[in-house]
Amino acid sequence: MSEFLNVALPKGRLGERVYKMFAEAGFPCDELLDPKRKLIFENPEAKVRYFWVKPSDVPVYVERGAADVGVAGKDILLEYGPDIYELLDLNVGKCRMCVAAKNGFRDDPDRTLRVATEFPHITQAYYSARSRDIDIVRLHGSIEIAPILDLTDVIVDIVETGTTLRENDLSPIETIVPISARLIANKVSFKFKHAAIQTLYEGLKTQVAAKEAEQK
Repeated sequence: MSEFLNVALPKGRLGERVYKMFAEAGFPCDELLDPKRKLIFENPEAKVRYFWVKPSDVPVYVERGAADVGVAGKDILLEYGPDIYELLDLNVGKCRMCVAAKNGFRDDPDRTLRVATEFPHITQAYYSARSRDIDIVRLHGSIEIAPILDLTDVIVDIVETGTTLRENDLSPIETIVPISARLIANKVSFKFKHAAIQTLYEGLKTQVAAKEAEQK
């Protein structure tokens, strides 16, 4: 196996924020923030290799061993159920998975509930636990439109500030699960690169604890 610790980071602001935590934990790679279009970055001295990938693809790279560790939202982990180790809640990228509907919506339990979502597995599990019959309409992006156009009764989606919902006369009616970014590891790598992963874990855990202490 490569002596480098291979790290899959989600593209975007969350990935850049998490990288700073990784650097502080002893795994810096200055060229990572270079605006050039490179996708793979190495620091031989720190023995770390980073690469940017689509957020929903991070667990795939980790599960299949292309990455030893990565950072993925809890929503992605719940939706796809990858066979990985979830090591730490990084306490960043915080939001929640919610059921939302038009203002004044009242559910009629005598008929099938129509639900628009990008997260069919999370949605099905949530309503199955409540023995509620649903019809899932899978959409990709701007799903707030679905109840407005009467395509569905409700939506299941990630809510951060709720601004988009309010602007479209929708509101959250139930919270399914809180969401945040998690440190995940490949199961084989966790065994064979345990020292490096443990060093990273301890460094990140210290930062998370410090942040939580500040928030109290």
